[in-house]
Parts: sequence; structure tokens; C-alpha cells
Amino acid sequence: MNVTAVTPPHDILATVDLGSNSFRLQVSRVVDDQLYPLDMLKETVRLGAGLSADKWLDDDTQERALACLARFGERLRGFVPAQVRVVGTNTLRIARNAAQFIARAEALLGFPIEIIAGREEARLIYIGASHSLPATREKRLVVDIGGGSTEFIIGCQYKSLLTESLPLGCVSYSLRYFGDGRLTKSQFRDATLAARSEVQRIRHEYISSEWQLAVGTSGTARSLRDILEINDYSAADITLAGMERLRAELIKRGAMKNVSLNGLKSDRAPVLPGGLAIMIGIFEELEIDKMTVAEGALRDGVLYDLLGRQRERDMRETTVTQFKRRYHVEEAQAGRVMILAERFLTMLSEGGLDPDLHKRLLWSAKLHEIGLSISHTAYHKHSAYILQNADMPGFSRREQNVLATLVLGHRGDMGKMLQSVDDPALWPAILSLRLAALFYRSRNAVELPTSLDLKCHSRGFALYVDKSWMDANPLTANTFHQEVAQWKNAGFLFEVLAV
Repeated sequence: MNVTAVTPPHDILATVDLGSNSFRLQVSRVVDDQLYPLDMLKETVRLGAGLSADKWLDDDTQERALACLARFGERLRGFVPAQVRVVGTNTLRIARNAAQFIARAEALLGFPIEIIAGREEARLIYIGASHSLPATREKRLVVDIGGGSTEFIIGCQYKSLLTESLPLGCVSYSLRYFGDGRLTKSQFRDATLAARSEVQRIRHEYISSEWQLAVGTSGTARSLRDILEINDYSAADITLAGMERLRAELIKRGAMKNVSLNGLKSDRAPVLPGGLAIMIGIFEELEIDKMTVAEGALRDGVLYDLLGRQRERDMRETTVTQFKRRYHVEEAQAGRVMILAERFLTMLSEGGLDPDLHKRLLWSAKLHEIGLSISHTAYHKHSAYILQNADMPGFSRREQNVLATLVLGHRGDMGKMLQSVDDPALWPAILSLRLAALFYRSRNAVELPTSLDLKCHSRGFALYVDKSWMDANPLTANTFHQEVAQWKNAGFLFEVLAV
């Protein structure tokens, strides 16, 4: 039987958070720039527990995760891409076979999965936390202990000021230090010291004088708060004294199989020791007295960020502007190249311009010369490296890879692009940016040909240029004819036709 999906109203947004411990789906309604949850699904997949020592995600864990995503995919049936954002975190950042898993996962979900960098995860966490806290003016230290990483943010109101991500996770630490199920004083000592060692790297920037309120988010913080409060270890907030009492109780029980605490949920129990050791280490190293808990977290931040994109408050635009300033981009040249590249891509799209590719081409054109701040020689390679590896708030790793690919291809040998382009849809955008840069090689506002067109054909592309313009610009004309050989190296027939 065929199932007909009804598209939800456009004021309905959804996000999927593929965490190292749990997968979560949240559907929310937008009312006056605020989000109100309509539906939430959570499954404790423990993706991080499926990583081998050589960072390989095992088959059983993959199948468990894919079964969960098939169920999530049913709930998302009928949504359009603009309404949904799916993000993957630490485990999918480091798993060597993540690409194969993601391909299968996307087929089940029906939406692309963005692997976000640690600092981007931190930025989104802060957005989610700040929307669930009073709009006061003090600086906040927000700490989010996830399954595979812990994010640290200092921010004020809705803006994050400092972000960091460290490889501290309740799943990874529980497996590493408490994998045998025992709970001993020495195990907690080793786990806590390991956590303190990691946090020590950032201590100088996160000292207590830099913030006035400590806030915990996500499962570990909420679980600790509930356990401490219900068992009268501390009242309302997380405190170091309360956690020390909890640690002593766990050591007294000797093993997790003997632990039965009020407020401890069954799905949280296996990762409690690791999460507790990490939180104690953070408190000790950053000299935290107490920590309140915010209900908002990553998935809420993703939704608010998605809402911002719809309301033309896209963080990616802000990041591009900041990069142009940081790397001293020549605005006039970037603007000329951008406008012509957009014109070429529109020609090649023949009325079917993909909005996401369109945005990425514009951003690539604005940033294609950032490598000049390092060296003029092979600057396109420097530009591509920066775009692929820098922290770019708002961008997923996949988006950064696309920007890097477009910029790498805008000049130089095209043979190298065969290994760089994994999506055939990028070739027209590469050509558009490459030709635009060639037209403005003089870095002046040259007069463009009266007759100018660019078309796709079965084996490649054809550029139609006014003959009189070609005659008047022999250097550029010769460069275009050299492009024929370059595109042949990439497997395409490129023709330059005077009209």
C-alpha cells in the first residue's frame, strides 16, 4: 500500500541530533520567533560504544542506528528540506567508515546529514541553552557533556563569545575507565585526573573571573541534577560536594549492577560513572562551586539556527563577512567575480537553479582569494585548505568541503579535480567560478562581451563569446582556448565558440 505524506505547514521545523549516546528527533512549531515543541523522539543508540580502537564503527551498532533512523524517517515523511536539519557529532566526526554509514542513513531519513565541527556544536549548544535561560546580562559558562565530547562555551545573552570542544564523553570514559562494570576509588581517580588533564588545556581562557554563572546542558547534567536533588546530596543545582557524595555511594556499591538510585534512569545508568568523573574533573579544574541546568541544548540550537536562516539571519553570511575581513579580501574583485559566476551558473541551470548550490557558489566567489594572505603562489590551494579546515560558524563539514572544492577548481590544473569532486552537480559551479575569474584576470572592471552565453551539452560545456570581443582581447581569448585542454584532463569536452 502506498502511503501519501502530507507536507506539514511551513511554521513547523524538525531537527535530528545524532549524538554519540542518543539519537533525538524534535518537531517544533514557530510562533513569533519562538519554538514550541510538538513531538520528541529519543533512542539510546550508544553510537560511540560501537567505535573500535582504530575508530571503526562496528556492524551491530550501525544496524541499531539505522533501524532507529528508519523510524525517524517515517516521522519526517512529508517534510521538505527547508524544514529539517540533521546533525552528527563526535562519533561521526572521527569514525573512519562514517561516510559509508552516512550514505545509508541519509537514504532512510530522506534528508542530508551535516557533520558539524566541535566548535560549531558548541555554538549551537549555546544558542539552545540561552533560549531556555532568563535574558540576563551576566556572562555564562555553558558545559555540555556528550557521549564522545564535551563542549565549553562562554557567552552573554544569545551570543557565544568563546567556544571549545574536548574529547571527553560519558560513553567513551565509561567504557575506558569502568568497562568492567566495577566502581573503585582508583578507577574514579584515574578518570577524573584524565578529565582534568584535558580541561587544563583551556583553563587559562575559562577561569572563573571570566564568567558569573555556570550552566550544564544535556543528559549528563540533567541526570546528575536529578540524582543529587532526589537523594538529598545537594539542592536544585549540581555541586561538587553533592557529586563527591554520589561518587562515594557508587564506590560503596562496588559495581554498576549493584547500583539502584532514585532518579537514575535505566538508559543513563551505563554512562553515569564516566559522566560523573568528567563533571567532577571540570568542577575541580575550573573551580566551579555550583552549576544550574538549562533545558535547551544542541537540538534546540539547531532549530533556532534553522529559523534564523529562514528569517535571513543566517550565521553563515556573518562568517563569510568575518572571513573576508580577516583575510583582507579585495571586495571589488570578489564582487565582480561573484556576479559573473552567478550569471554563468544561471545560464547552465536553464531555469532550474539549485538554491543551496547557488548560495555556496556566491560564498566561494566571495572567499576564493583568501589564500592570497598566505602566498600568491598557488593561493587557490591555500584558500581551499583554509575553507576545509578552519572553524566556520554556521557551516557543516560537508558545506566547507564544497566551498573548498569550488575554490580549488577556480584555477590551475583541472586534472587534480577528478579526485576532489564527488558530486557531479558541482562541475557547472566550478566552471562558472573558473570562467568568471578568467574574465576578471586583470582585476579591473572590464567591459564584458555583448554576446555571452554558456551551455551544457551531452559531453560537457560550450562557451559562446562575441567574436569582436575575442579579437579585441587576444590574451583572454587565448586563455579560454587553453581551457579546452584543461577540461579534457577532467573528462569533459569544453568548446569556445565565437559568434
